[in-house]
Amino acid sequence: MDQLGSNTNMDIEKESTTFDYSKRSQWLRAAVLGANDGLVSTASLMMGVGAVKHDVKAMILSGFAGMVAGACSMAIGEFVSVYSQYDIEVAQMERDSVEIEKEKLPSPIQAAAASALAFSAGAIVPLLAAAFVKEYKVRIIAVVVAVTVALMVFGWLGAALGKAPAVRSSARVLFGGWLAMAVTFGLTKLIGLYGL
Repeated sequence: MDQLGSNTNMDIEKESTTFDYSKRSQWLRAAVLGANDGLVSTASLMMGVGAVKHDVKAMILSGFAGMVAGACSMAIGEFVSVYSQYDIEVAQMERDSVEIEKEKLPSPIQAAAASALAFSAGAIVPLLAAAFVKEYKVRIIAVVVAVTVALMVFGWLGAALGKAPAVRSSARVLFGGWLAMAVTFGLTKLIGLYGL
């Protein structure tokens, strides 16, 4: 009996160590990309507006508009993309004269909702960081710190779920986010000073 229990435990261990993490890649990529995109694009937009307008209201309104527009854009893009995949799979099943099993097909509505939700989850971070800080310099620092922490968490989370190197993944996400914010802040500041 002990031998049987030992073999069962070994089988379970073998299954858990041979799990194909690439199966997670599609939804993981979409979730991490959506949240990261929401975080970086909203924070960059807020930093860009903050470069020329020190008013907290302007930063919050631009960030909120960016969050809503981005979530809608992500949802529509994902809906169209997944619906195209759905149509291709249905057409192939019809050509192969296979019974169409709707539960096995991708759901465009589910993909759109998940994409919009992931984008919004990322976008809310800089909005919350700026919402309660009146002083301009402290607000900019608060946004950068909150976004830095969130970028590191998203990088680590993506790596952990995909069993990839966490430090490299976090660093890549972090530096990419910093670069986007810095470029947006710098270019908007230049245009604000010399272009308008």
